[in-house]
Amino acid sequence: MGWNYTEKTQQLFMNAVQGKEGTHMGEIENPDGLGEYGSIVCGDALRFTFRVKRHPEDPRKDVITEARYLTFGCTSAIASSEALCSLVEERGCTPLDALNITNQDLVDYLGGLPSQKIHCSVMGAEALEAAVFNWASKRGVSTSELGIDPHTDEEKKGRVVCHCFSITEPYLRRKIRELNLKTIADVTNATKAGGACMSCHYQPGGLKDLLDEIWGEEETHFKESPTPPEPAETTEAEPQEGMSFYKFCKQVETTVDNDVRPLLQKDGGDIEIVDIKDKLVYCRLKGACEGCAGAGTTLKMMVESKLKEQVTEDLRVIAV
Repeated sequence: MGWNYTEKTQQLFMNAVQGKEGTHMGEIENPDGLGEYGSIVCGDALRFTFRVKRHPEDPRKDVITEARYLTFGCTSAIASSEALCSLVEERGCTPLDALNITNQDLVDYLGGLPSQKIHCSVMGAEALEAAVFNWASKRGVSTSELGIDPHTDEEKKGRVVCHCFSITEPYLRRKIRELNLKTIADVTNATKAGGACMSCHYQPGGLKDLLDEIWGEEETHFKESPTPPEPAETTEAEPQEGMSFYKFCKQVETTVDNDVRPLLQKDGGDIEIVDIKDKLVYCRLKGACEGCAGAGTTLKMMVESKLKEQVTEDLRVIAV
């Protein structure tokens, strides 16, 4: 399945994986603020760091001067991370001001995201928040006195609602209210909860019960499909396991032709599929990309990421 990304999203992603000047992929050594969100096991993870220019008297007036990220995720996760760093730097935010940056700000910066990829922007906003609280603890700024809740006990004390992605009830309640999520599809798109086996959609204490309790049963019933879907027996990526080798190869070729090659050709590069064995795709970069210092990063972060996103998660790209 191909995603309809905006031109800006695709360009930010491509620039980032090629390490072009002005991009933000990387990590700040000894940062003033560090925040992490997500899990590699769940398919998305983000590590966000920033540095500040310290105010000599009032730490609340520190200004963020540099932001960086490391992310394990898809095109939208990388582009959203770029958007986050750009917004923080361009606005000259204090860390406390940066808390006003929302996932919708990131989506708007990218010119929109597919609804199924909104969780990538939420991931960035959560990592930013965690980094600000880390900065506050280092600088002796009391967030509780400012009325800011760090949500530190959501994972430790909360009941797990979505076991596939280990998402807890306190977190879901907060995001449902913050993002005005009214349907199960809204919740899944924003948080990934219920996006795999779907058993938490209608089980007691599941997503539908939480929505009904927060917004009222009549409103959520009106917005939801009247017939609950049957829970799937497999995760999102697992149906790909049954595809024939021929179909697998065709999907790889189609993705490379439609989504990878055009991005490389914009910068004078190209790619050749040398061989495919099992789930291993052997590729060679050509043109301006051949012998480039960032070739390995391009293959891993751009080519492999695209193929995993659109073909199957257990695929690997091998440079030849």
